[in-house]
Amino acid sequence: LKSTTATSIMGDMNFSLTTFNKTGKLMQIEYALVRVQQGKMALGIKAKNGVVIATDRKVSSVLVDSNEYQKIQSITPTTGIVYAGMGPDFRVIVRNARKAAQKYYLTYREIQPVSQVVKESALLMQEYTQSGGVRPFGVSCLVAGYDDDGPQLFQVDPSGSSFGWKATAIGKNYVNAKNFLERRYDDEVELDDAVHIALLTLRESFEGQMDENNVEVGIVTAEDRIFRILTPAEVKDYLDEAN
Repeated sequence: LKSTTATSIMGDMNFSLTTFNKTGKLMQIEYALVRVQQGKMALGIKAKNGVVIATDRKVSSVLVDSNEYQKIQSITPTTGIVYAGMGPDFRVIVRNARKAAQKYYLTYREIQPVSQVVKESALLMQEYTQSGGVRPFGVSCLVAGYDDDGPQLFQVDPSGSSFGWKATAIGKNYVNAKNFLERRYDDEVELDDAVHIALLTLRESFEGQMDENNVEVGIVTAEDRIFRILTPAEVKDYLDEAN
């Protein structure tokens, strides 16, 4: 009776991480993707001369110190990362990626290439789909960087899959955002225009008034190959231009 009652309460929930179901899916990964889609939107655009990543970072209360809330982080001087989903899980990924990048630098005396940064994060996330006693990461990440192969933008999902993109979005309303990007994107787009497109895409599904304090933008340019997060004043200038 207890077993029957538990089954009726849980419905079709599948708590096995390492067992495929009859349709060939690992349901815990599917549930992790659902969690990602509940997170605040993040997006990225690869331009001709750089890459931009942007995200909604609206806080839940006016009492929260927004200066302490950051969704975009740097991994190496040339590479940055943003997420949609669970913030605490993202911190684990960032910490692992930074350690791997530092290890690479100590070994080869050069900055870790963007593809290697992505590979390390994807490997960590994949390991958490194949081990007992753990759960998949409840985040998807966008990695933006510039190295000898030019501007690069990658997406890493809870399954450990990684994809290269020209432009993409993750998190809440990502489907509408990707449709908007498909209409606006051009292979010859310059970085300044890409920032404008990113902000316009965020605004399409933004809840409430969007300003320089509730969005976050990171860029890396061909000129210096340094990833940096734009100041609120810089974001405000871009927002004014976009208007």
